[in-house]
Amino acid sequence: MNSDLEDGSFQAVFLLLVLALLLLMGFLHVDIELLTPSEVERLPVTNIMFLKTHKTASSTVLNILYRFTETHNLSAALPAGPSLHLGYPWLFLTRYVEGSMKADSLHQHFNIMGNHLRFNAPEVQKVMAPDTFYFSILRDPALQLESAFYYYKSAAPAFRRAPSLDAFLAEPRRYYQGQGSVHDVYARNSMWFDFGFDPDAPAEDGYVRARLAEVESRFQLVLIAEYFDESMVLLRRRLRWRLDDVVYFQLNARGGRGPARLGPRGRARARRWCALDWRLYQHFNRTFWAQLRAELGPSRLRAEVARLRARQRELAGLCLQDGAPQNKTQIQDPGLRPYQSGQAHILGYNLRQDLDNATRLLCRRMVMPELQYMAHLYARQFPEKPPKVMPFLKG
Repeated sequence: MNSDLEDGSFQAVFLLLVLALLLLMGFLHVDIELLTPSEVERLPVTNIMFLKTHKTASSTVLNILYRFTETHNLSAALPAGPSLHLGYPWLFLTRYVEGSMKADSLHQHFNIMGNHLRFNAPEVQKVMAPDTFYFSILRDPALQLESAFYYYKSAAPAFRRAPSLDAFLAEPRRYYQGQGSVHDVYARNSMWFDFGFDPDAPAEDGYVRARLAEVESRFQLVLIAEYFDESMVLLRRRLRWRLDDVVYFQLNARGGRGPARLGPRGRARARRWCALDWRLYQHFNRTFWAQLRAELGPSRLRAEVARLRARQRELAGLCLQDGAPQNKTQIQDPGLRPYQSGQAHILGYNLRQDLDNATRLLCRRMVMPELQYMAHLYARQFPEKPPKVMPFLKG
């Protein structure tokens, strides 16, 4: 019997020793891993250049970047002086960025760049670090042109001369005079133009393929506006960010009451007229889905999108007084009223009145319109400079 007890005791002690050894190995593994390059590689990406294309849900993306900039105390490449953009529609130059030159005549590097600009790689590289992550976003050019027509109706001569979008698309060259007017860049292949290319170039296969290769060589990721949640899932994965870093409320959206949407014939005409944008969109729509399939797979992608949407609903319930975007006349805080342009009716948000200070700050950042947020970051980053003036807020 004593032998049996001794054997049992020995087994118990042996098991305890094995467990202790496994736990010790686990602790050692964690401690060692914290010092390895693999752990360092999992730190969030903080050097980011976003090419903000027009009327592609890019204002919502920029809000995400601005929030990350502020909460992590990063620097942003912001428009110099009173300007509200980085030289658009001219090709970007470093002098369009406030504080781009150091005292020793070297260029200042910034963490985040995302304001409207026309891409010019050599100049952008002067103000962004070598390890910068470059990305952009595209939208079906038929939908993008429709949104641009109403938003830039007063600014683009081609749109201003046309009685309707259908009339414009039936005879676009009757109204469009090429790049003779800088504001007509909105009227044809504007996403192609934003990438720094000629919007009036013939859509010849060799030329298009060469330009697409240029974009692929510079931009690690191109998102698709029609699949915005899937885009945020992939972006979060690439940037190694937290879920709350990419949760969003849609900004700069056009209200539902407006001119009739394009029908199938109008959409086909828009894609022919903007053939370069259509080729750009088709190519990167394919690469976008190929990357999603390779990195996530259908079931995991659905789960990640569901997590994002659940958190978004939770924050909407926490933050928003009305639960949905509102017409400009219904927005109580003047500082949260978005800029209105052309025939578009841009929606905004009201915050709940019972929020504590910390929650109000979080929620306010999520609903702050693009121009106001840019001015806020500018005042925070350059307190010695005169603040940005927003004339549309005085009305």
